[in-house]
Amino acid sequence: MPTVLEIETRRQHHQVTLDADRDQAERNRWGQFATPLPLALEIAAYAAALWRKRTDRVQFLDPALGTGSFYSALRQAFPAKQIGRAAGVELDSRIVAAASDLWVSSGLEVLAADFTELKSPASPNLFNLILTNPPYVRHHHLELIAKKRLQHDVARNLGIGISGLAGLYCYFLLLADAWLAPRGLAVWLIPSEFMDVNYGEAVKRYLTEHVKLLHIHRFCPLDVQFADALVSSAVVVFEKTPPPKRHSVLFTHGGSLLDPARKQRVPIAALREAHKWTAFPTESKNVVEPDVDQATLADLFEIKRGLATGANDFFILPRAEAAKLGIPKDAVKPVLPSPRHLHVEIIDGDDKGYPSEVPALCLIDCRLPEETLREKYPAFWKYLEDGERRDIDKGYITSRRTPWYSQETRAPSPFLCTYMGRPGNGGRKPFRFIWNRSRATATNLYLMLYPKAELAQALSEQPALYEKVFRELQAFGTDTFLREGRVYGGGLYKMEPTELGRLPATQILRAIDLTLSRQNTLF
Repeated sequence: MPTVLEIETRRQHHQVTLDADRDQAERNRWGQFATPLPLALEIAAYAAALWRKRTDRVQFLDPALGTGSFYSALRQAFPAKQIGRAAGVELDSRIVAAASDLWVSSGLEVLAADFTELKSPASPNLFNLILTNPPYVRHHHLELIAKKRLQHDVARNLGIGISGLAGLYCYFLLLADAWLAPRGLAVWLIPSEFMDVNYGEAVKRYLTEHVKLLHIHRFCPLDVQFADALVSSAVVVFEKTPPPKRHSVLFTHGGSLLDPARKQRVPIAALREAHKWTAFPTESKNVVEPDVDQATLADLFEIKRGLATGANDFFILPRAEAAKLGIPKDAVKPVLPSPRHLHVEIIDGDDKGYPSEVPALCLIDCRLPEETLREKYPAFWKYLEDGERRDIDKGYITSRRTPWYSQETRAPSPFLCTYMGRPGNGGRKPFRFIWNRSRATATNLYLMLYPKAELAQALSEQPALYEKVFRELQAFGTDTFLREGRVYGGGLYKMEPTELGRLPATQILRAIDLTLSRQNTLF
């Protein structure tokens, strides 16, 4: 019989072939990002170290088996006599065939199925060790019927409601609870985004209320664990026992799981109250929650993502080109270029509201019926027909609009913040604030800040306050941004409206108070 290392060599060859059979877009839809063997070995070695004090034999499960990298790592990290039953579940028939060819003869039971549709085994056949990297499938790739079923199953099994924005990996983790025996150990390699986003609340509630969370390790965002996926990863370790009242959780960051760069123990009570788990480990030894009474940007602004066109390259075009197509003036509006083409921080406008000193772009936003366009604007109609030939009208966003060549309403905002970025050399911040003095709207590459009633009134009465507010927005330091934004592989940071809204507004209020006589009327 071949050795584990010999089978592992064959497995890696299979993996390369299988990956090459599908393009990146298709693998994204399937969530197929194979775990590199060195990382699987490190996770298995970590689990083996935790297992040393146990006398029971391993009953192993990988609910997202792939070609079996975790089973291979298990066989290398645990003594053979310590491994009892081993099973893996895999949906893709191509990969099922490969995994069966590799591992069935060495004792692995390969189940060809969708793990989320399987009924969990009866109590004597539960598993006591889960090592896995579940499929990273984003919510928009999940069919509505499947999503409703998954939400129902999570609520039935755990009594936890889960957002429809959750990725498939969240459902895998929560539904696997029914397969894990009491005192069972689970080690999950998942995207770290669940730690910060609203749709991760269900997972965080499970980890703090239903099990004993032992350790969360976040890899450095610049150290991407998967060469073919831009995602920042975390290892989540827990035991299926109720959390002790005074329990604390080990948080580590950077380096490796076995040799992290930074670490800190966080009381479970503090963890339940924290809205961003990526804040741990903190620089301080003491975990201090933010002052909930502190004014934030959300108190001053209504913050929205810019509009999603569904096809920027089709709906956004140079102003001169729109004129050549004869598009009626009320069917286009000024729009800002993408941040990479915007090299100024204060944008003035011309007499038509178009930005000056930046590319003059317009956005198609037409509500005229097709018959009118066909008869009165033939060149424009021909352009729209070309879009239909390209199936732009059948896209996820465009197919939900009537007509498909109209846009959602997104009025210009006086202040904007870029949606994503990376910290740069020389102290360059990952996000930029823009003062928009034109009448241009913006796409979803920006966050749009609309002053709320009291601030809007103050700005209207004293226009000089615009500059003061803008300078205070620009004064936010990189650390402040990074505490609230979420991070992805390669050091890419993103900021959602709710996250930007949590930035402190104290300095802005102070700047306004210096010039306002009615100092206490804002809040």
